[in-house]
This record gives sequence, C-alpha cells and structure tokens, in this order.
Amino acid sequence: MMPRWRRKSNGAGARVKPERTYLDSCLLIAAFMGKGSAGRRAMEILDDPERRLVVSEAVRLEVMPKPRHEKRAEELAFYEAIFQEAENVPWHLQALANAQTLAERYGLSAMDAVHIALALHAGVDVLATRESPTKPMFRVKELPLMSVGEARP
Repeated sequence: MMPRWRRKSNGAGARVKPERTYLDSCLLIAAFMGKGSAGRRAMEILDDPERRLVVSEAVRLEVMPKPRHEKRAEELAFYEAIFQEAENVPWHLQALANAQTLAERYGLSAMDAVHIALALHAGVDVLATRESPTKPMFRVKELPLMSVGEARP
C-alpha cells in the first residue's frame, strides 16, 4: 500500500509521514453506528488524511463475524473498505505473549491486552478507541491512547 503523506512539511520542505493510528474495534463500530459525538469523532479519525490507519486480525475477528452471520451487508461493506485501506497487522505469537504480561501489569481485559500488544508490535504512534479514558487500558504507559468516548464517573 502506498503511504499517504501529510500535506505539511517539517520546515525544511521534506514531507512528514502520517501518524500511524491503530483502530480499536469499538472505534470502528462507533464510526459505523454514527451516533453522537463519539460516532462523529470516530469518523473524523477515519477520514483524517494525516493518519495512516492500522488494524489487526484481532480487530477483524471482533467486527466481522456477527454482521456476516446476520447478513448486514452495509456494515460489512463499511468494515471491508477500512480493512482494504488500512495496514493490516497479522497475529504474532510474541505479541500475544506480551498481551498476557500487559494484562497482568495493568489489569486489562484479554482483548484490550491483545489490541495493545499488536499495536506495540506494529510500532504504531497511537491507539484510537471508543473506550472511556477511565478504563484500565489507559493505564498503559508503553503506548499513547486516544479516546473518542466520554469519561464516565
């Protein structure tokens, strides 16, 4: 896939690579649903020309089976378009082993740990999610996270 380049330069005229952004499953679902400010902000991330979108086989596993089983063609087409545009991170055994360590260190759910471990393995700049900033995944120090969700008390 050809990288998209930022329109701005580093001041010396050279172009700067776009920010590689790992998309969490719940961000894609929020974007498809399009409800409220979270849905709008999720779409802004997907449409941002200064981002290179990154997904993984874990994201595919979370978002594709149910709409495929329930024959929700519009939702499938939406996700497939993103998977075709984005850089895809395959399953990686060392990343999965790291997920266990991350889950234990930060009190993460299994899939949050898997997403973070795959994002770290891929060397992304940031992980974008719909999860609230109060969730355990935001304790992780090894990777910047950004949320389109609202903080819940």
